[in-house]
Amino acid sequence: MTPLRISNQDARRLWLAQNLIGTSLRDPLEVIRALGFLQIDTIRNVARAQDHILWTRVPTYREEGVWRLLRSRALYEHFTHDAALIPVEVLPYWTRRFEVLGARTARSAWFQSGLGQAEIRAIHDRIAAEGPLSTHAFDTKHDGPKEMWARPPHKKALDQMWYAGALGTAHRERFIKFYDLGERVFPGGIDHGKAEAVQIDRLHARAIDALGVATASEIYKFWAATTPAEVKAWVGAADLVPVEIETVSGTCYKALAHPDIETRLAAAADPGQRVRLINPFDPMVRDRDRIARLFGFSYRNEMFVPKADRIFGYYVYPLLEGVQFIGRIELRADRAAGTLTVTGYWPEPRLRRSKARTARIEAELDRFRRFAALERVCWACARPEGG
Repeated sequence: MTPLRISNQDARRLWLAQNLIGTSLRDPLEVIRALGFLQIDTIRNVARAQDHILWTRVPTYREEGVWRLLRSRALYEHFTHDAALIPVEVLPYWTRRFEVLGARTARSAWFQSGLGQAEIRAIHDRIAAEGPLSTHAFDTKHDGPKEMWARPPHKKALDQMWYAGALGTAHRERFIKFYDLGERVFPGGIDHGKAEAVQIDRLHARAIDALGVATASEIYKFWAATTPAEVKAWVGAADLVPVEIETVSGTCYKALAHPDIETRLAAAADPGQRVRLINPFDPMVRDRDRIARLFGFSYRNEMFVPKADRIFGYYVYPLLEGVQFIGRIELRADRAAGTLTVTGYWPEPRLRRSKARTARIEAELDRFRRFAALERVCWACARPEGG
């Protein structure tokens, strides 16, 4: 089959459409289903990642609303490439993931709690008797250096059981995880009797549905729950359309697309000229290589980079305007003062400045501060030209 050639502009429109930018969806659960899953993160710089990601697509969404979906069991929490909320429809295809991560963490020195089997069993039995408990309900102490990621023995034991599915996240309160027995959290348990081949097939099919077009490597990285060899075998047998995607530099690379790719391309609307503040954990920018190829935007999340090695700042948001990234901005919330403070702004090289663009940036900042329940926006750095 002759590969379908997708221009760079069409590839950009398609990627934004696949990520529901400018979506008409108003149901956060439907958004998560369409995206595949929702990464969660504890840092609340202005708003936590999961809340910001949903608000970008559902303007009426309010912070911490997603935890109602977790309580209702429409979502469950587990680990893809990171901690994530996953639609319960995926659960029947997640059995092997529980088994693999359970075995891996049981062998890992990181999860060795130092507790005996009887002590670990006592933690499990206490949850069985009392219901959902957080790590704060237990009192074992960490011995040794107080490193950033050091955890007490009971926390290591809780998390190892959580990875294996013996425990699950019953709910969260202000991001604090409450553990309960897996059989009480996961509808139907963690083993739904699906053969490994079926699980692999459904995970890969859901990945290409969420991505629209992807290389085998991108399909693998979507869930990080299979192996490159399994992806390669699946791609060889799947009903996919070969495509050639034009990069921002004019070169092309080969990929594969969902069977209805032409329909998706035709339906991918132009997102207009609105400026959008994108969270660093947003699925749209998760794959840095794809963003660089399609948009010519080089982005690195520097919050885990030593301060002396950062190029920009701690929590820096990409700025998307229409189908192009126009820069990045660093923000800080001061809730006591009611301010959203701009501490850094870096436009992309050769970006044409204009009053209209500056107005669009400031309008998005004003929307974001209202979402975060802040009273005003303050600039602690130079405004964009025209501001």
